[in-house]
Amino acid sequence: GDIAEVAQFFSFGTNDLTQMTFGYSRDDAEARFLLTYVEEGILPVNPFQTIDRDGVGRLMKMAIDEGRKVRPDLEVGICGEHGGDPNSVEFCHIIGNNYVSCSPFRVPVARLAAAQAAVNHG
Repeated sequence: GDIAEVAQFFSFGTNDLTQMTFGYSRDDAEARFLLTYVEEGILPVNPFQTIDRDGVGRLMKMAIDEGRKVRPDLEVGICGEHGGDPNSVEFCHIIGNNYVSCSPFRVPVARLAAAQAAVNHG
């Protein structure tokens, strides 16, 4: 909540937040073990492709809730490749994000996912 006293928006860099939450770099993890973890069911999905709702997502939700206690009109969004993943876009809508940002080639998917999330979750 303290940051929201002076910030007009929160923009989560979800790739960096994922790296810090899991404690490994994306490049090293994908090159060495991450795909095996997904194949073996240790992780349900690659957390660098789809936001990990239980870990990273929970941290995001806590920050949003605390920030909006201080600044109810706080704008919140994400930047990075997660912004073009339909599952991540849906999750961001559910937890109250106002926007997603992604690379240009992912914009059509992001727009469609945002529209579907708005229809499905109000």
